[in-house]
Amino acid sequence: MTEIPLEEIQEVEQQEQLRLGSLLTVDIGSINTRAALYDTVEGRYRFLAAGTSPTTSDAPMFDASEGVSRTLDRLQAISGRMLKDRDAHLIIPSIADGSGADYLSTTLSAGAPLKTVVVGLLDEVSLKSVTKLANTIYTHIIETISLNDRRKSEEQIDTIQQLRPEVILIAGGTDDGASNSVLRLVNSVSLALSLLPESHRPEVLFAGNQKLAGQVRKSIEPLAHLHIAPNIRPSLAAEQLGPAQTIFTDIFRRFQVSRVMGVGELNTLSGGQLLPTSNGLGRVVRFFSKIVPQPTTKGVLGIDVGASSTVVAGGFNGDLRLQVFTRMGIGEGLVGILEGSQLEDITRWLPLEIPPSYVLDYIQNKITHPTTLPATVEDMYIEQALAREIMRRSVQRAISSFPKNAPRIGPNTLPVFDPILVGGGVLTNAPSPAQSLLIILDALQPVGIQRIILDKNNLAPGLGAAAAVTPALVTQLLLDPTAFVNLGFVISPISRARHGTAVLRVRIQYETGHENVVNVEQGKVSFKYRDRKD
Repeated sequence: MTEIPLEEIQEVEQQEQLRLGSLLTVDIGSINTRAALYDTVEGRYRFLAAGTSPTTSDAPMFDASEGVSRTLDRLQAISGRMLKDRDAHLIIPSIADGSGADYLSTTLSAGAPLKTVVVGLLDEVSLKSVTKLANTIYTHIIETISLNDRRKSEEQIDTIQQLRPEVILIAGGTDDGASNSVLRLVNSVSLALSLLPESHRPEVLFAGNQKLAGQVRKSIEPLAHLHIAPNIRPSLAAEQLGPAQTIFTDIFRRFQVSRVMGVGELNTLSGGQLLPTSNGLGRVVRFFSKIVPQPTTKGVLGIDVGASSTVVAGGFNGDLRLQVFTRMGIGEGLVGILEGSQLEDITRWLPLEIPPSYVLDYIQNKITHPTTLPATVEDMYIEQALAREIMRRSVQRAISSFPKNAPRIGPNTLPVFDPILVGGGVLTNAPSPAQSLLIILDALQPVGIQRIILDKNNLAPGLGAAAAVTPALVTQLLLDPTAFVNLGFVISPISRARHGTAVLRVRIQYETGHENVVNVEQGKVSFKYRDRKD
């Protein structure tokens, strides 16, 4: 792991008044439900165990609590600690005999994404920013409306009526900027709301020109639940998504608690702070980027490849750039791959000759039956090829939101990150760490010197959610090699040398006194493992 100076850890602990106690994290995904247990040993947190079982929020049970209960049964068997009482209820906080856990953090990506309409003034300013806001959690943007929209206002109103969104996000106008144009858009939304049945009216979040807040309240509040957030574009040169994102997360929480059966109790035991899984990962990446010493423009990258969606989080000295691609996953999210990629983009990663028709049939079956596991070596290679294309496309799309000064070794290359933290079942279930690393390298094509870390037990989202209890928890566990798997450093120079020409000579000296020298040739991948005696 990247070394974090002791003074950084001490400063965090002094500022946050470390609350010692055991911690249980639960993450309910669309396919798997995961739980992890942590406790304190000599005043420091340690990762103890993790358990996984299928999620049960969909058919035939339609109750997420059953999957959580099974996951906790497995965790109890592994850890030897009782986490449930005789009535199968979670023991939070812990009791005198050591059963239970003192704290619980819960993250969720299961459930249908929020059907969202985004409304902005200018396509490249407020509409772009409000779309970024929508993509920080699990949403399906079903419509966009702006001044550049050539439809008449009555057509926009009809569209909202027909689509019946669950949330409408409105932005536009810098502070002290445009007002009349923004109000015209707000009035169109207001009229659409008035024509919808009360039971189908969406929640509305306004994050535009703050001088218009009073008029927006007058227009929207009598018709729908309205939230006012600070302007996400206070000026043309400034973008601030954080405050609006906090409110949007609250909206997500209420929706999912009400419609995903079995998560209400978990939310209550988590202090009402259930988070989208994406936000949990984002918190870890942002926190990591603040405490790891590095050049001011060098960042931390986090990626989570799920069944329905893929999350990409970039942290740059505390500045988080978070995006969720809801139609980009290794299960039902493969719909997005079929729509945006050619089959050749996937088959080029296959190490075996597999008929394109078989690959397409496998993808279609995976969309219909996302819990299906690879039954053959060919199936495994297809899933790994899909993971490469999913990661490649997701990161390429996310890079546009990263700071322009993010350092690069060459044009059109991945910015330099330290570290790159990657998770997701298709990666963690690979037969070997080397295969996991190769999938990541093929997808990201990193250059320079970058460290790759695998979130083997999907711990990052839960740790991010628990950071609200104590950020020192994240600091300590990022140093724990049992929590995260360090796949190693990647050294990838840019060279114009001919294929097969030696471009690097690496000398490795071990503590045992053994020395190893290896020449790396242009166009080849070379792995060097630590001396087992080291």
